Amino acid sequence: MKNYLASLFDEAAYKLPHLREIQISFDRPKIETHGDISSNAAMLLSKTLKKNPREIANEIIANLTIDSTKITKVEIAGPGFINFFFHPDFLAKKIEIILKEKDEFGKSKKHAGKRANVEFVSANPTGPLTVGHGRNAVCGDTLANLLEWTGYEVDREYYFNNAGRQMRVLGDSVRLRYLESLGDTIEFPEDYYQGEYIKAIAESLNNEFGDTLRNEEAEGKFKEKAEKEIFLDIEKTLQRLKIKHKSFFNENTLYEEKKIENLLKTFADKNLSYEKDGAIWLKLSELGNEQDKVIVKSTGEPTYRLPDVAYHITKFDRKFDLIVDLFGSDHNATYPDVLAALQALGYDSSKVKVLIHQFVTITQNGEIVKMSTRKANYVTLDELTDEVGADVVRYFFNMRNISTHMNFDLALAKKHSDENPVFYLQYAHARICSIVRAIENEKLAAATDHLNLLQADEELKLIRKLHQFEEEVLLAAEYFEPNRIAAYLEELAASFHKFYTFCRILGTEKNLAEARIALALATKIVLKNGLSILGVTAPDRM
Repeated sequence: MKNYLASLFDEAAYKLPHLREIQISFDRPKIETHGDISSNAAMLLSKTLKKNPREIANEIIANLTIDSTKITKVEIAGPGFINFFFHPDFLAKKIEIILKEKDEFGKSKKHAGKRANVEFVSANPTGPLTVGHGRNAVCGDTLANLLEWTGYEVDREYYFNNAGRQMRVLGDSVRLRYLESLGDTIEFPEDYYQGEYIKAIAESLNNEFGDTLRNEEAEGKFKEKAEKEIFLDIEKTLQRLKIKHKSFFNENTLYEEKKIENLLKTFADKNLSYEKDGAIWLKLSELGNEQDKVIVKSTGEPTYRLPDVAYHITKFDRKFDLIVDLFGSDHNATYPDVLAALQALGYDSSKVKVLIHQFVTITQNGEIVKMSTRKANYVTLDELTDEVGADVVRYFFNMRNISTHMNFDLALAKKHSDENPVFYLQYAHARICSIVRAIENEKLAAATDHLNLLQADEELKLIRKLHQFEEEVLLAAEYFEPNRIAAYLEELAASFHKFYTFCRILGTEKNLAEARIALALATKIVLKNGLSILGVTAPDRM
């Protein structure tokens, strides 16, 4: 609908050149009686043309080539909105398109030929993925899906660091548990990693090496074994949620390939850094940020900002058109500094989209379960998946905007009723599949020859909802909001369930029945396509 109207306005612009001077928007009115699409073009031109918006609206309408088989009515509302009412037959043609395109319906080539890098999860290998990591993982993968649906070639990337203090603590945690497994009495530090997974790794080393590792350094076989086992577990956890990264980028390579060293030299050469109190500072106050920040401590250890800048330079070097970073809220303070440094070095920081997701809390028996990787007082992503299933995990993490705090309601997630949105959507898909099975016995099939018979209010509302899918995919990708797809699908399922309740298929006149079957199958395709973007299965039976 919007594309068709845009073409009419483009044509009218030859007679009304001022239409080219504004960014015309076509929106769906909130009130159904106000039509299918509304435009604010007249109000946008009012100031420039110094005319009443309603007068301008009349002039625009007079210059639009209206085809009555497509648009039944155009009216001016309020201060100057132009409301368009589309012909039901024109709307119903979307059913034919959906049935023809099937799994491809909703995809576009808007960004064809462009490459995107989506970095997500990026947890260091110090323990199992928690539900916090889970939100990052699911939303990152879904965002990658959305970008692919709009034409991007997407690289899913995982950035990690297997060096530094936390990895030394990990190795020593395993070493101490190993000594315990040999019968030694050990005073285990409170700030060490305390999960059962540490004991399991220590036991496996005991089984493999016996007591021969008593004098082994923490950063030797202990750290090596822990890193390997934890990474294997992380990959298995992600696989359960159908998440697979294309590349894994180790922060250590930035040091090994002297990228950190070269970056420090570049900062110095460009007079962007200085030394003070034995540390190296970045002149962020001159780059638009509030104050200068340390990039190398007086101990010689870099802060997060330095390798992060170096890492992002590699993304620019790899010629990505779009760079998406999905971080937890603990990165709020650092990423503006990274972007400012990149801009100062001559990189187009507008290509970098940083998304910050908020915390997740799990409610269990009416209480919030606290999480801490070291204390092992947390819910792992595997435990959550075991509890409610991969589909529910993926859907629940996708159904809220990532910028909002999320409460994961286990009781709701386990329900097999309409209250659970995952069940509600999957049931709609399964119900259509049952219709398909039923019509085979009645010698009926989907047909598009008589779509003009679809005149009932429930039918037209469902058709209009199908029209919105392509736009919702584009908007969800543009605004990096997977939750838009979830919200749309819930509205689509509600429209279908209402259609199914009031519009009989079996026992109805053949032409009307087959037109309704076509509408149901088109709905099934869109439901499945939307669920596939979210990474959720569309079952045939429930």
